[in-house]
Amino acid sequence: MAPNPALVKSIEKLNYRVTVGDVAARAGLNLNQTQKQLLALASDVGGNLQVADTGEIVYVFPHNINLILFNKFWRLRFQDWAGKVWKGVFYLIRISFGIVLVISIAFISLVIIAVIIASAIASMSNSDSNDSGGDFNFSMPDFFWIFSPGYESNYYQEQGKVERGNAPKKQLNFLESIFSFLFGDGNPNYDLEERRWRTVATVIKNNGGAITAEQLAPYLDNINPSNQENEDYVIPVLSRFNGLPQVSPEGGIIYNFPDLQVTAKKRKVKSVTPYLKEKNWKFSNATSGQIMWAIGLGGANIILALVLGNMIRTGAIDVIGDFSAFVTSIYTFLLAYAGGFLGIPLIRYLVIQSRNKKVDGRNRLRESRTELLNQPSRQLQAKINYSREFAGQKVITAEDITYSTERDILEQEIERLEGE
Repeated sequence: MAPNPALVKSIEKLNYRVTVGDVAARAGLNLNQTQKQLLALASDVGGNLQVADTGEIVYVFPHNINLILFNKFWRLRFQDWAGKVWKGVFYLIRISFGIVLVISIAFISLVIIAVIIASAIASMSNSDSNDSGGDFNFSMPDFFWIFSPGYESNYYQEQGKVERGNAPKKQLNFLESIFSFLFGDGNPNYDLEERRWRTVATVIKNNGGAITAEQLAPYLDNINPSNQENEDYVIPVLSRFNGLPQVSPEGGIIYNFPDLQVTAKKRKVKSVTPYLKEKNWKFSNATSGQIMWAIGLGGANIILALVLGNMIRTGAIDVIGDFSAFVTSIYTFLLAYAGGFLGIPLIRYLVIQSRNKKVDGRNRLRESRTELLNQPSRQLQAKINYSREFAGQKVITAEDITYSTERDILEQEIERLEGE
């Protein structure tokens, strides 16, 4: 079974020597699942375990872990290949809408021009030209030059990388801007749960592994009047990170997370946002100029389609001969595309306004919970002070290691006995 990519990335970021708490906090994963996956991964890539004299375990992985996994799992090879293929296919899908728009405008324009020219020729012709079969024959020009290899093929950037700052944000080209205008650029909060749990774990570690419910509330959404007083909303956090409730002498409850207090390397306090903030949905990542061009071309396309439809209804298109049958057969598609080109973004704009109102409401609600921490009541301050009695950080150094799978167990036992 292929390992969780978030697990592997966390191990790399933590310099390949980790505890279960380190990885769970970094990736926002469930502690029990993290422990099982670390054991399985250590077995797959030849990792080693280091056991401290207090019983805590440190996992040590080789630095070429990705290469080992790539060579070991054929599925990873296939996923890597499929990902590259899909990236190319999806890029073609994205630009196809812009290509269809250009072809639609050009095609309808040429048909209208052909009808006008053919009608003018027909009005000036005499009976002799009619006897000789004067139908105007029209052939569709080659528009497929637009698929030439000269078009940029390396533009596509994964949205997640851009948002995390791992890749520079590039301006969309014309064809990509058409797709963005029509369908947008995806959910800006696709990684919300990952960010939530990663931030929650960081907040807990910043507080030494002991915390109050009020300190966690700005990052949670499962809070309602029925569970706010009894603090049941903390249960998912306790389940994910193996937390234990502790009751203070005054009756307040604090939550202790022993596994998040153990680390393979001393960690500094990391800055976190005061509350979990969702990002607003954007109508499009295209520039205002590109959007105006898209609207203008879309408007021109629908006007041309309506003009062509009138020619079909009045029979004026018959002057271009047999080709008129082909034009009539695809007219429904041309009109539907022209109407949808402006209709879909309009509907999407209205939906985005509704979504952003809900996003803003949730953000304001989370932000309001930080006010309790900015000016804590006497009871809350007492809880926070009590939680600090359980706070701490256990750093497992080389001196704490009593056993490691990197060396022979008999040799280590002899050294231990000699040291006594």
